[in-house]
Amino acid sequence: MKSREGHLVELVDDGGRALGEATVAAAHQAPGRLHRAFSVLLVDPQGRVLLQQRAGVKSRFPRRWANSCCGHPRPGESLAEAANRRLGEELGTGPVTLTEVGVHLYHAEDPATGRVEYEYDHVLRADVPADLALLPDPDEVSALRWVDPLRLLAEIDADPCPYAPWLGGVVNRLLRPGHPADPTLPSGVPADDAGERPGDR
Repeated sequence: MKSREGHLVELVDDGGRALGEATVAAAHQAPGRLHRAFSVLLVDPQGRVLLQQRAGVKSRFPRRWANSCCGHPRPGESLAEAANRRLGEELGTGPVTLTEVGVHLYHAEDPATGRVEYEYDHVLRADVPADLALLPDPDEVSALRWVDPLRLLAEIDADPCPYAPWLGGVVNRLLRPGHPADPTLPSGVPADDAGERPGDR
């Protein structure tokens, strides 16, 4: 796996306004620096979401089940461009049409590695066909499975340990787009219109 620890991410405040830049490595060192990220949920015609089990070589939360694809837009890169880039790198699929359904702001420390996720996480939905071709990179993804989102939330409530700590919040945004917990984001915002939000560039 080619390391992305030296790539730049966009630092933001808790309203999503840009504050500067840092490397991936620096942003994820304790106590963590709040930065822009995205989480993609691929949704099939039955309403199921695609989960990936993160590869064992991941520096943060390896082997945990997470949403279809995650990543960080580079400074100046649109969410749609960044997300489709990572869908290709991780799952060998895309491009897809993405809609932003909300933001999940969270902070979580990985007890195994000491790395910290502190992210202003844009949750992106893509509706995909049942026969979507997938070719996951084994350095990124250990396994894939489709699951009903309500069943998934019940599984996370019963035993959160197998799951990435952001997954429950991400799925909640999918099920309740534009929920009042995120008043700055209307539901159904196309991801490539991200430049209209304060702090994006």
